[in-house]
Amino acid sequence: MFPFFVARRYLFSRKSHHAINIISAISLGGVALATAALVVTLSVFNGFRDMVASFFTAFDPELKVSLAQGSTIAADDASLSRLRAYEAIDVYTEVLEDQALIVGNERQWVITIKGVEDNFAQQVDLDQLLYGDGEFILHADVLEYGILGIRLAAQLGLGASYDGGLPIYAPRRGERVNMSNPMQSFNRDELYSPGVVFSVNQNRYDANVIITSLAFARRLFDRQGMVSAVELRLKPGTDLRRAQADIRAILGDRFLVQDRYEQQEDTFRIMQVEKLIAYLFLTFILLIASFNIIGSLSMLMIDKRADVQTLRALGASDRQVARIFLLEGWLISGIGAILGIAVGLLLCWLQMQYGLVKLGQSEGSFVVDAYPVSVRATDLVITFATVLAVSLVAVWLPVRRMTRDLLA
Repeated sequence: MFPFFVARRYLFSRKSHHAINIISAISLGGVALATAALVVTLSVFNGFRDMVASFFTAFDPELKVSLAQGSTIAADDASLSRLRAYEAIDVYTEVLEDQALIVGNERQWVITIKGVEDNFAQQVDLDQLLYGDGEFILHADVLEYGILGIRLAAQLGLGASYDGGLPIYAPRRGERVNMSNPMQSFNRDELYSPGVVFSVNQNRYDANVIITSLAFARRLFDRQGMVSAVELRLKPGTDLRRAQADIRAILGDRFLVQDRYEQQEDTFRIMQVEKLIAYLFLTFILLIASFNIIGSLSMLMIDKRADVQTLRALGASDRQVARIFLLEGWLISGIGAILGIAVGLLLCWLQMQYGLVKLGQSEGSFVVDAYPVSVRATDLVITFATVLAVSLVAVWLPVRRMTRDLLA
């Protein structure tokens, strides 16, 4: 307690040289500024992560079951039959997904056909996905309908509704390409417009996917009775993690059971790496800012040389004297960290309330007009711990050496 009491007195008391007060204030301000930058930057990355999550939650299923190895499996497989009996499942949707070819307007597009059961409308919240004057329908009598992603429709020069059949081609299974007439090696079918397109604000879906009936996909890809995945919607109130663990136990290692974040693993891994890189860069800046504390402490030691001799005469050990100046550096860092976190939280609140920093010059240029922000308690703890750790690294060795010279 004695070193802390003296360090606190030295920090807040007036020094004989006014420059020491100024340098101490600059050191504290530098730590506070770097800390605020950490809080704001990490919160912005969290905001983008939450924003992306809000997009795919409307389209991706709560749980997706697919093969760990291979592309398709029989719909009546014994493992899937056991899965159907799991009591927590509310909606069970068979899916067959594969790539196909659209040929039109002297251009070719490779797209993804997603064939789904009729209960797909119960699997996802379609009201916020569909645009157009029609309705979501997969088939009627002999007609098969295709709901295009909004960007794919734009690439094809189509609107929410299009006239005539849209030709779809897929390679025939087990046949080599006939080089004299390649189109003979493809299955051909047509999809008609139900008068709507879908949009989830993700290019991987909006520019590449056509949703249609499971029967159409099986016929096109020669995969009768097969599925590539099963999409599950759980009953309200079901614990997702527990259900995921139960289903993994039911199915075994042959299958992957992925929640929404795992289905978008690549996207979130990239965002996590970007957040980590930003954290490391700002930590390096924080380390540089902490070096200002060394200058402040060195001048303080010179200013308090007479006090040090007095303390030693009163019985203070050399170790206690060294701890006084070490605690002085930590106090500067700790106060700077608290002020920085407070300023960072204030800036985050202002951004969330008023959207001060915009993404573009005009509204509607992006999905959101201002940078999204989401504050996490874990980030605040990590930031505070980082500041203290960096200050320890930056201050300990220099203070130890300077104290040794002072006490020599």
